[in-house]
Amino acid sequence: MVSVWLKALRVNQWTKNAAVMLAWFFSVADASQKELARGFGSFMMAVGMTAAFCLVSSAFYLLNDVSDYDADRLHPQKRLRPVAADLISKIAAVKAALVLFACGVMFPSCVVMVYPGRTIAFGTIMLYSVMQCFYSGFLKHIPYVDVFVIAFGFVLRAVAGAAVIDAYISRWLLVCAFTLSLFLAFSKRHHELIYHADTRKALAGYRKGILNLLICMTAVLSVVEYVCYTLRSAMGHRFPLLVWSSLFVAFGIGRYLLLVYREGGGDRPERVLLTDRILWFALMGYAASAVLAVAWSRIAG
Repeated sequence: MVSVWLKALRVNQWTKNAAVMLAWFFSVADASQKELARGFGSFMMAVGMTAAFCLVSSAFYLLNDVSDYDADRLHPQKRLRPVAADLISKIAAVKAALVLFACGVMFPSCVVMVYPGRTIAFGTIMLYSVMQCFYSGFLKHIPYVDVFVIAFGFVLRAVAGAAVIDAYISRWLLVCAFTLSLFLAFSKRHHELIYHADTRKALAGYRKGILNLLICMTAVLSVVEYVCYTLRSAMGHRFPLLVWSSLFVAFGIGRYLLLVYREGGGDRPERVLLTDRILWFALMGYAASAVLAVAWSRIAG
């Protein structure tokens, strides 16, 4: 039964909430913010906010499954979800969602009580929750709007991660996170339009040609915006060699494009990111190049 609930909570999709850690990750090497990001305390604050988003997002996954019960039973893959397969009753799913939501907002609530100046962290996760309510209610049925809502959710995650440790996050990084999320979401809609066009109401308003254009535009914009981040942000000025990490960003996005168009991928971004070895090479290369850029600047300085 535990495995059934883990599947219902979509634990494998918790990787999306790694966006909460962006501010902490990029603040560690930032001399102007190192006092905020240094130490185990700030790391645990960021981890706690990530866990909060995991619980809240799982709560809405359950509510979505209850809302889409009839449609999911007609989908070749979604019909296997615990709620659609009647392994978990709709009543039990709603009760679990309420408990998960309450537990999820508990951490940012405690943060506000201890650090009143960090109310944005609590406000952001509440805004995310309200947005998910509207998404589950009707926004997911509106073509293109549904994708923008998903992408904005990643921006809110990144903002919450910065707010909880009272750190600054570059606007270039936020914009890059937004367009990269759009790229992944448009790629998913592309796959659904080809293979499962009758399983989502919003797909009736999508057109393959427009999706192809949007996928290419967001892919290019994601790379350009990251390059701008490495060249124009305070972080980029402090570590000039960081711009070379953009090669791995471009390589990773190019690899994902290949998977979408040549191998019919893109339906589940989290599975692709966790299973494709070449993408793992791009991720490890990116991490190594970023660490080397920071280390070289400190040695040279």
